[in-house]
Amino acid sequence: MKIGIAPINVGGPETAERMIETVQYAESAGIESVWTFEHVIVPTEYESVYPYGRSGKMPIAPEAWLIDPLISLAHIAAATQTIRIGTGVNIFPQTNPLLFAKQAASLDVLSGGRLELGLGLGWLAEEYEAMGTPFARRGARFDDYLEAVKKVWSGEVVEHQSEHLSWHDFKSYPTPTQKPHPPILIGGTTSKSLRRVVDSAQGWYAPSDSQEQLSEKIAELKRIAVEAGRSFDTIEVSASWRVNKRPDALPAFEDLGIERAVAFLTWAGQSDPRQAIDVIASHAGL
Repeated sequence: MKIGIAPINVGGPETAERMIETVQYAESAGIESVWTFEHVIVPTEYESVYPYGRSGKMPIAPEAWLIDPLISLAHIAAATQTIRIGTGVNIFPQTNPLLFAKQAASLDVLSGGRLELGLGLGWLAEEYEAMGTPFARRGARFDDYLEAVKKVWSGEVVEHQSEHLSWHDFKSYPTPTQKPHPPILIGGTTSKSLRRVVDSAQGWYAPSDSQEQLSEKIAELKRIAVEAGRSFDTIEVSASWRVNKRPDALPAFEDLGIERAVAFLTWAGQSDPRQAIDVIASHAGL
């Protein structure tokens, strides 16, 4: 079982001050990967419903520091050697896909091929509006963008004409160190998200550690894979892990075919991130 920690870019000023120290400590403790969360803004009021909590509100104050994921990962990549660095997940359809392709390829090169790209649709319409991007049809835009950025990463001449993009006759270098590109993990729990995993990605990033939900969604993912003629063994499943709620979850994860548990530092019951890592490593048998 691979063990990751998240988020390494959310908190306050101390998050920035201790980011490198925290990730270096995680690397020395045998943690396989570190992950970021993304929101460009946190509205003071919003009508959108947060899908991963009963309150319908995300558990992050508007004043919380959410340091840009890709900048955070570049920052820690320069100070580490082996630990993998991942976005968990970036809100893909609200970004500029060409700029994202350049940034991701550059980060993969500068990290020596350690990037994991978790991508999702997002749920916060107010954030899309602030970004100047339509919230409607974000699923179609996600699919189109992903097809297009893979062309950019190929190093070949890019030709991509669609409803959303008009790219012609250019190349973009450097291309990613990992070939054909960094592993893509798609987040979300809807049937459409799971179908995107099978059709376009190397993995699924599950936002929950509920054994009931994971069992149901993995069974659905397997069914979709069979229908598409793809082996489930080629899909890497990563699940969030609330250590203080489910300290003994890893055997059940393994039985379900989950290959990576991403432990929330904030759920380890320790204010010091190094002590939180110690708790996580202990429960994981590292």
